[in-house]
Amino acid sequence: MPQFYLPPPWETQKPHPLPAELLHHLRVRRISEGEVIPIFDGQGQIASATLIRLGNKTGELTITAVKQDTQSEPPYGITLAQGLAGGDKMDWVVEKSVETGASRIAPLQCERSVIKLHRSSDAERAQKRLIHWRAITQAACEQCERTVLPLVEPIQTMADYLSKASDEQLKGALKLIFCTGDHPSLANTIAPLPAQNVILLIGPEGGFTPEEIALAMKAGFQAVSLGKRILRTETAGIAAISTIHAIWDR
Repeated sequence: MPQFYLPPPWETQKPHPLPAELLHHLRVRRISEGEVIPIFDGQGQIASATLIRLGNKTGELTITAVKQDTQSEPPYGITLAQGLAGGDKMDWVVEKSVETGASRIAPLQCERSVIKLHRSSDAERAQKRLIHWRAITQAACEQCERTVLPLVEPIQTMADYLSKASDEQLKGALKLIFCTGDHPSLANTIAPLPAQNVILLIGPEGGFTPEEIALAMKAGFQAVSLGKRILRTETAGIAAISTIHAIWDR
């Protein structure tokens, strides 16, 4: 049985009400009263929960055996700064980057992004996308049994994101931008380095413009490649995350 997300705070001394989303999931999976299900709070806590009441619109459970469990989280943080891709590609990127271990996802509006969601007139659409991606993140954690929900940042322009390069979020992290051409491979770049926080900057379908690459380099990013073949935007980040784990988790 997969684990279920129950937002904190948890109460262990009395019946805990079921939020509407979890109530729906339990009904769809035909969980019966009296059954015990695994739950997590998205902040590293897990527990056992016994379903004591399941109605049409409300329900309750009791929580026991609460403990901290972050074994599925790597000791270093991986931020995937992903250029916005069209269609349902961003949904796939969010889902698979969570499954492979990203701790933060930053959707970036780039010059060559197919969709444009950074203008004030697009604020409502952008917010709906953000809510949708965060729901995908939750579902992916339930499926792959991660106990800490990765953060999906609001959509921002690449320039705005790079302007934070000196902030605490980016300070001290290994910053890599993936480019085509004759650049050192990701594997050769990270192999001699100790495991550390890393930011992966991936372009949209058309790649980065020369101006964007120059801006990233000025912000402290170094150009690397994923090999001789040009990967699709929805593939590149997942391949990069997997490569990092393969080398640093040995």
